[in-house]
Amino acid sequence: MEKSEIIEGKVNWKGEAARKGEHGGFQPSVLILGAFAFESMATLAVAVNLMTYFTGVMRFNVADSANQLTNLLGTSYILTILAAFLADAYVGRFRAVIFGASIELLGFGLLSLHAHYSTVKTSGSSAVHLFAALYLVAFGSAGVKAALPSHGADQFDDKDPKEAEQKSSFFNWLLLAVCVGGVVSLTFVVWIQVNRGWDWGFAVSTFAMIFAVIILAAGLPRYRIHVIDGSSALTEIVQVFVAAIRNRKLQLPVNSKELFEIKEGTVASPDVEFLPHTDDFRFLDKAAIQTSLTDDVSSPWKLCRVTQVENAKILLNILPIFCCSIVMTLCLAQLQTFSIQQGVTMDTSITDHFKIPPASLPIIPVTFLIVIVPIYDRAFVPFARRLTGIPTGITYLQRVGVGLILSSLSMAVAAVVEVKRKRVAKDHGMIDAPTLPLPISVFWLSFQFFIFGIADMFTYVGLLEFFYSQMPKDIKSLSSCFLWSSMALGYFLSTIIVNVVNRATEDITRSRGWLNGNNINRGHLNLFYWLLSVLSLFNFFVYLMVSRRYKYRKDINGAASATAREGRV
Repeated sequence: MEKSEIIEGKVNWKGEAARKGEHGGFQPSVLILGAFAFESMATLAVAVNLMTYFTGVMRFNVADSANQLTNLLGTSYILTILAAFLADAYVGRFRAVIFGASIELLGFGLLSLHAHYSTVKTSGSSAVHLFAALYLVAFGSAGVKAALPSHGADQFDDKDPKEAEQKSSFFNWLLLAVCVGGVVSLTFVVWIQVNRGWDWGFAVSTFAMIFAVIILAAGLPRYRIHVIDGSSALTEIVQVFVAAIRNRKLQLPVNSKELFEIKEGTVASPDVEFLPHTDDFRFLDKAAIQTSLTDDVSSPWKLCRVTQVENAKILLNILPIFCCSIVMTLCLAQLQTFSIQQGVTMDTSITDHFKIPPASLPIIPVTFLIVIVPIYDRAFVPFARRLTGIPTGITYLQRVGVGLILSSLSMAVAAVVEVKRKRVAKDHGMIDAPTLPLPISVFWLSFQFFIFGIADMFTYVGLLEFFYSQMPKDIKSLSSCFLWSSMALGYFLSTIIVNVVNRATEDITRSRGWLNGNNINRGHLNLFYWLLSVLSLFNFFVYLMVSRRYKYRKDINGAASATAREGRV
């Protein structure tokens, strides 16, 4: 019997060489998708409804609750960098996912106990218990987000045309899995939290994580597992900067070919990448200066190869695009905090006997994404491809730009809706009755959620594609962390903005700040939304300048990608 083909760089769960037909492929990746769907089901309801728990159960004020939530989400996303580093270099991607999911499971279990047994929920010890559980969830979720997409991609061989197509489909299905889990979370789990109690709601999330761990572990005999070697692409980037600083007094050679690079054909692995030298950030070239043939090339902290330096340059080139994406999450943070608080004050009735929880409002963009993503992929992209000749229909940066301008529009619409909500409160003499539902439907908020849902599809998915396409092969596993890090900084920026705005306006408003206190009817949330809309518009124009100057990375032959050649934002 003919032996099946060995997959280079992958092993099975026993540490033996992985074989095509026996390990990997689309079937085991379905289990990975299922695990991600259950993880999304567990976490999204907490992310959108935790604001209500802070204000209603823990008795935090609105601004402090918003800051606590954005700090939590920011921490979770920024930890993906650490998780990706450990997964790639030391732990392994599959182990990192299992370890992260288990920690997340523990956190949700502790949250259930907190909500069920805590009798004095506003005490100091209760708050410590609460935040310990929440940050366990944040740490575990970071491990899942950082390692699970890469572990899923490990199931496919880029050298096999059929598996390469399946890998592309896997990323599309990954987004769909998140949306499907999100729909269940924003409807069923949120309803349980509101109508059956927070302890039951957190318990449902706990069981969702149990299913996620079981489903993920069930595929272990079929997985292709990435071989770790103790090195990390992130470490190699740091080495470039350290070596450049150590060699700062050396003179750059006139001919760039004199910079150090290993010769092709002398390395054992065919997967080693070689990048052409560029003239950007010439200071970093000093990391590749070899003063003599007897230099110690075994110490990468003293001497780096040209490809390693070019990897660092690519990251610096991407940095301005990365920075412009931060404001997008700043706007998203308001939809997850203050917009939910708006919904608490509005009429949530759908029928005479059924009310929609305000935290379920994000179901609008999530449901829309489930419908529009296939339409975008199957209808819009082929149509735009015929017009532009670009394989992706429009360039990655154009897609991101569309989302950025829509986020500004979403905040403007939010400001208009808030003016209408406050007018209703004033006309009915309910300004000082923030706990009573106003005679205005909560579905007025759906406009801002709907517009941001479209922006989400363009910007966040566009950024994932952009980062992945521009990253060198050795650091593609870190590409998704750029998006998570951007979101983390956006959440942290939200905390800063809220505090700065409150301090700047405390002496000129009766509420002692635009966003201060628990009565948003007395606040000036509409002005805050306008501020964010203007800030987002300014960010969009900065993005236009940055994106037009961006140079797409070149392949090994010096040619830019097809998408890059055909257009700019």
